[in-house]
Amino acid sequence: MRIFAMIIMALMMMANAEYALGATKKKTRKRPRPVRRIRKPAINPNILVIDTGCNTRAMELYMGSQDVVIEYGRMVNTYKRAMGDSINVYCMVIPTAVGIYCPDSLKYKTKDETATLQQLYDVLDNDVTPIKLMPVLTQKADQPIYSRTDHHWAPLGAYYAAEQFAADAHVPFLPLDRYESRVVKDYVGTMYKFSRNIAVKQAPEDFVYYVPKDIEYNTEYKIYYFDRHKRVTGESELTPGEFFRRYEDGNGAAYCTFMGGDTRFTKVTTKTANGRKLMILKDSYGNALPGYLFASFSEIHVVDYRYFQKNIVDYAHNNGITDVLFANNLIHASMNNTYETYLKLINI
Repeated sequence: MRIFAMIIMALMMMANAEYALGATKKKTRKRPRPVRRIRKPAINPNILVIDTGCNTRAMELYMGSQDVVIEYGRMVNTYKRAMGDSINVYCMVIPTAVGIYCPDSLKYKTKDETATLQQLYDVLDNDVTPIKLMPVLTQKADQPIYSRTDHHWAPLGAYYAAEQFAADAHVPFLPLDRYESRVVKDYVGTMYKFSRNIAVKQAPEDFVYYVPKDIEYNTEYKIYYFDRHKRVTGESELTPGEFFRRYEDGNGAAYCTFMGGDTRFTKVTTKTANGRKLMILKDSYGNALPGYLFASFSEIHVVDYRYFQKNIVDYAHNNGITDVLFANNLIHASMNNTYETYLKLINI
């Protein structure tokens, strides 16, 4: 009986061990991993996309303040007073694509760029020359004057703007047949990234720019240096370089054809012996302008107000500048930071 009892006890202990082992396995059993859901990118409500297949156009809505644009105009007046009578000052605030191409049925989504620009012109002093582009560009709207897939205008739009500026400044200007057209095919610019709308990506366009033929000019750059917070810490010496850069087909950075982008100071010296020296104070829209003015001015100094670190008025006087052109797009002209930064550059 004692042996039998010992056998029964051993069997019970084995059963308990198997039960405990099973419970442990049950507790450590891995749960199935949840299926990861891929979120679709949100559509940007500040971008208007007119989906028409291969001609789809994406445009930034204009939501700027007329009050701020008026302050921008007053800033330009301040520059003219500081520059004095020896320097001509011009104000070219560039409409954006939505001001030209927004369908009537969707105009309630965006503010009126024409009315805002008129508010700007009304506040400019009589000795500041406005370069009024809205009528010029509206008349050319059936031509590719704005990119469909990028937030910039197209080089052809900049050509017509430069033509109007040259007329108002009373300087020579070359017709378009004096330029060689170059093309970057399958171009999709910034608006796909901004809008996240697949229709933009599926509607590539040609990026067409124009290089002057039989015109001698030399281009020099100062490269800005930045810290990790993207603040300018210094600049290089003037270094020779190319004004126009080539990009391969399909390259979304093709607008950087002009001077390689914004983060440099550019000086172009030409063979135009009229004694006129131009300084362009600009954002990225202004990058496309200088290449059309090599036959109009003896020198062109291109300054991006966001990176320049010198007193602009002093620079103009020290370098014999005769003409100053403000060339900012309307969205930038509607930002407090724009006119405030310009005013700081008088007081450095």
